[in-house]
Formats: sequence, structure tokens, C-alpha cells
Amino acid sequence: MKLPWMLRIASIAAWFCAAALGADASSSSFAVTNDDVAAPSTSTATFYTVNADGTLSAKSSVATGGSGIAGGFFAASRAIVMSNGSGACVYVSNAGSGDIAGIDAVTRTVTGNFFGSATDSGTSNGIGLAANTQYLYATYTASTTIGTFQVQAGCTLSFVGDVFAAGLNGGVVDGMAIHGDLMVVTYGDGSIESFDISAGMPVSNGDEQYSTGSNDDHLPNGVIITHDGHFAIFGDASTTTTVEVSDISSGKLAPTVAFTLGSAWNSGNVRLSPDEQLLFITNDSSGQVTVAFFDHTTGSLRQGCASSSLKGFYSTFSYAGNIGLQLTSHAGGMIYVPEFGAGGRSFLGMLELTPNGASCTLTESANSPVADPVGSSAVLSMAVFPAAP
Repeated sequence: MKLPWMLRIASIAAWFCAAALGADASSSSFAVTNDDVAAPSTSTATFYTVNADGTLSAKSSVATGGSGIAGGFFAASRAIVMSNGSGACVYVSNAGSGDIAGIDAVTRTVTGNFFGSATDSGTSNGIGLAANTQYLYATYTASTTIGTFQVQAGCTLSFVGDVFAAGLNGGVVDGMAIHGDLMVVTYGDGSIESFDISAGMPVSNGDEQYSTGSNDDHLPNGVIITHDGHFAIFGDASTTTTVEVSDISSGKLAPTVAFTLGSAWNSGNVRLSPDEQLLFITNDSSGQVTVAFFDHTTGSLRQGCASSSLKGFYSTFSYAGNIGLQLTSHAGGMIYVPEFGAGGRSFLGMLELTPNGASCTLTESANSPVADPVGSSAVLSMAVFPAAP
């Protein structure tokens, strides 16, 4: 969903699949945010230690060497992490300065600032990121392009080229997800499309289409793909909690099936539990989280539970961001929700999930929220290690 400039926000959904910080990288757990600080200041990425009980501590911020725009699309993932031998590489986008910063997650040092072509720009609504083991893809919202970078040693990137990608109603890429040789994108205008990335550069599969929900003004923003590559799940910009599912087992998008899963406002960010039995949905515009039960065999969804609006909604923060999970299954654990600050500082909300057979409850933790240490931060996104497979 595109909002006026002062209300545009970022949604950075990224999963950690690599080793953690410190000498014992295999056993540590941590979270990271893209603080999206706008010029003239330098933006930062903030790392947190995730303790055994799910609480967050030991905050430290790394200057990225570029600037953000303090806003953007809800579902554009502007921070990702990739395994790198015994460590991990974090990549965060700086839409204001037009670059992608590489960060060594073990040493917490910036490895470089990497640019696309001279015309690639994300100043309108951010630069979204997604990657496989060989290539990183960046969606530039101002130039309506997808840039391809080759992943190289030492948490560095080499630019390969870009392609123009626009929605059926003129939208630009918002959400993006990759599984194997398939990339699925949303355009925020009701249309969706998939690309073949087997040769690196994206090539359209010729399946660009309007989603079923777009007939009722439910517009796909976020997207994730199931572990087996059978389904793409779209979180919609909507006045209700609406999610759509497409069967992609053929290698292309099938017409979506829409599910209404509650009355909370806006469902632009989606994430599956590690066992894929639960779907977590951020209700960005009502400051809530909704949980739905997902059948990964049929692709169907049914309503589960929803939290109340998180503490401080519309006083200390204005929007809820993507979800970070401490969960190792669907059976419980901490859920983290970035909170876009209303007064120049952002926060991380913390909720606890309690499954109860065919139902569940979501309760905000007594330790919630945790303040981001950067006073000018605009956080709507985080990632947590270790992550789901």
C-alpha cells in the first residue's frame, strides 16, 4: 500500500539462515533491524542479543555508510542475511543514497556499499531485497526496476544488470520472494507476477495477473513461498485481514484463492511458522498480529487468533512492521514486531503465543516494548537468528 510521504513505511522481512555473532557463532541467537535513518544522518543496522527467555539485550548499532528514506512500502524487505562459511553476511538497503550495504555479521563491519546502474533508484518507496546462494535481487521503486547482483566472497556484491518490471496498473515491485529458480513479486496495484531466475537475471514467466482479491480492493503486498515451493501466500493491503494463496507447483502462478481471517486493518506482512502449521500476519494499520491455521497440503487457511493493539499504538508508535520469530515450532515462543515510532524513535514489541488445540492466544509480554537505541530510527523490519529452515 502506498501512503503519503510522511506516512510511507518500510516493511523489511528477512530470515537468518547463517551462523551468529561472536566466538561461538553456532550457539548464539540475535536479531537485527534496518533503522532506515534519512539524510543528512547516516543510517544504521542495530543488532540485539536474543536471550534464552526471548528477551532482547546488548544492543549495538552499525553505521551502514548510506542513508535511508524513513519510510516506504510495507512489504519491501530491506534487510536480508546469507550464510558465509562459518559466519553470515547481512545486506541492508539504503534507499536515500541508492546503495546496498554489506555487513559481516560476526565482526559487525561494513564490507562495502554496492550500487546498481546509474538509473536505478529507490527514493520513492525503498529498495527491497531477496537472495539465493548465488544472486541478490534488489527492487528499485523509483526506477521500476529489479537489479541483479552476484554474491561474492567477503560479504560483497557485483552488479550484473537490471530489468524493467511494472504491474498491470502501473505499480512497482513491493513484496518479493524466491524459491529455487522461481521469483514471485507483488506490484501493490492488485497484480502479481513470477519470473524464472535460473540464469540469474529475471525472465518473466508470462503469468502476470490480477489477484482474485483485487476485485474487492484487497491488494497483494507481501509474499512468501512454502518450503516445498507448492504455494505462494500473499498478504493484502485491505481493511480486513485478507490473505491470498496461489498454487505455483507448475512453476507459474495459478489464480489466487482469497481468505478473510479477521477484521483487523491491513495484512501486508505474512510469515509461516517453522512447521508451516501457522501463518503470522501483521495488521500494519491497527497495530496488531493475527495468527491463522495453514494446511500446507491443500493451501487452505482458517481463522485462529488476534492480539489486541500493542502497547503505545498511536501514542508512541504509528504502524506495526514485519514479524520476527523465536519459535522453533508452532508450539510457543516469542514473537517480535517492529513498531514505527510516532515521535522519532522506534520500538520492538514482544508477544507470546499459546496454542490451544484448534485455537490460540497472543499476549503482549511484560517486557514489551524494547526501544531502538537510535533516536531517529524508522524501524518497520527485523530478522532473527536462528531462523526457520
